[in-house]
Amino acid sequence: MTSDPTLWFPNVTRRGVKLALAMLFSGTFAIAPVITPTAFAQGRIGPQSVSPLAEKLIDAVVNISTSQTVKGAQGVPLPNVPKGSPFEEFFEDFFNKKGGRQPTDRKVSSLGSGFVIDAKEGLIVTNNHVIEGADEIVINFHDGSKLKVDKVLGKDAKADLALLKVTPKKPLTAVAFGSSERMKVGDWVMAIGNPFGLGGSVTVGIISAKQRDIQSGPYDDFLQTDASINKGNSGGPLFSMDGEVIGVNTAIISPSGGSIGIGFAVPSDTVVAVVNQLKEFGETRRGWLGVKIQTVTDDIAETLGVKENTGALISGVTPGGPAAAAGIEAGDVITKFDGKDVASMRGLPRAVSQTPVGRTVDVEVLRKGQKKVLKVVVARLQEDDENKDKAVDKKPDDAKPASKALVGLGLAPLTDALRSKYKLDPKQKGVVVVEADAASPAAQKGIKPGDVIVEAAQDPVTSVEDVAKAIDKVRKAGRKQLLLRVESGKGEMRFVAVPIE
Repeated sequence: MTSDPTLWFPNVTRRGVKLALAMLFSGTFAIAPVITPTAFAQGRIGPQSVSPLAEKLIDAVVNISTSQTVKGAQGVPLPNVPKGSPFEEFFEDFFNKKGGRQPTDRKVSSLGSGFVIDAKEGLIVTNNHVIEGADEIVINFHDGSKLKVDKVLGKDAKADLALLKVTPKKPLTAVAFGSSERMKVGDWVMAIGNPFGLGGSVTVGIISAKQRDIQSGPYDDFLQTDASINKGNSGGPLFSMDGEVIGVNTAIISPSGGSIGIGFAVPSDTVVAVVNQLKEFGETRRGWLGVKIQTVTDDIAETLGVKENTGALISGVTPGGPAAAAGIEAGDVITKFDGKDVASMRGLPRAVSQTPVGRTVDVEVLRKGQKKVLKVVVARLQEDDENKDKAVDKKPDDAKPASKALVGLGLAPLTDALRSKYKLDPKQKGVVVVEADAASPAAQKGIKPGDVIVEAAQDPVTSVEDVAKAIDKVRKAGRKQLLLRVESGKGEMRFVAVPIE
């Protein structure tokens, strides 16, 4: 037992301990909170011991070792001999006979973690990046036994998850999923995994944050934890204190490569949806709405009369898609999807992707200040290249059209010459930006020559005068921002709020 009080109470500084002792021996007393064993046991300060829980769960956590053959570079390169030199033929014969120019293959191995979710069927969950490209996958159990993976039942790069199958030779231990939604910031969690090849390592921490977007994919919704997660923990489980899997440890932020207390886990609610599809179909079948969305920023919120970062703003609707069929329009703000609040833009893709294909759901939108509920039949997301740019032959622009300056932008009606200059679709409607004052808010928000304004204050634009009328309309309404719907030359739609003062 140590006599250093700071090791017993991490939140008490050494200076604080000395001060307390000085007060005690000087006869000065103060009433201080008492930290009792009961407080630890109830989780108000920290778990009293995770030993019983770890002992119960550790057999279900596995170490995963993989190997793959990598095509190596050629061996010793041929010396740089001048062409036609009498030594050229000699070196060619020598190096070819020695095999010095033959490519050499090499075996590359890696380590990760995983956990058993079905003891009878031998189903194991891990990260996709743990097994990606592997020629052979071996599961190492806590008791020292090993099994080769019979089959990768499915994998999903976007959620970074994979489902593996082994044939058990004896009963396995499996763990169950819990609800990540019910977890709160500050709740205690435990990670078990294979950091740096040290299998069966147990670490404890708390949920530091939820719904983290670390820019790793379109459906980022990570749990953040300060439980130590290092290289080799990938694919391992993050447990609640009830012994349920509430996340799959996937990534860390670290300048050194080791844990600094910032780790991320895929929430179990996402994992369950993906794993069920991998088990049933061998692939993920995500829902698709057919819209392009953007964040409701504070300036855009002011023009729409909504709260900042509320819902998902529709900047474009795919023709023939589910949203178009349901009557969703550009400029709508989706505030609820299938009965669940859409708190931010990032929440909508996740909600849609987890919705069963073919299901009819209610979608609540805010359109020009009015709430509407539309019914949408969710379709299946397909990987396609429908957004390829359309090439347009460039023609000389002999005459510079007259333009009118509004909100720091030089605007002009669309002409054949301008369509050619900016490679715009012949059917494009609106007014084109031909100049942008670099000091203007519009330019600073990314509006540039070649962009086309198709709406102003949520009204269609066919002439420069329409933009001027929209500015007057906004001023009369007492607002300070003009909401523009802008389309780039590549067909990308977005909303931009521009100050009119």
